[in-house]
Amino acid sequence: MIPAKYQHFVFGFILSGLMSFMVSGIATFRTAGLIDGFLMLWITNWLPSWSVAFPTLLLVSPIARRIVAKLIRAEA
Repeated sequence: MIPAKYQHFVFGFILSGLMSFMVSGIATFRTAGLIDGFLMLWITNWLPSWSVAFPTLLLVSPIARRIVAKLIRAEA
């Protein structure tokens, strides 16, 4: 098991993987259509996307948390 102090890295890794997988799949489908070899084309597009998505998520998530904290009212 991974220690709890690494939770935000593991969460970001999984979230960025899933989101980039879906987005690259949609983009690949819109560009190429359902062609022979679609799955391989999708995966080869997804892996570079994930390599950008994960560090981006780590950099942007603190900014997003601060924005959300300013937008959300604390419960009484």
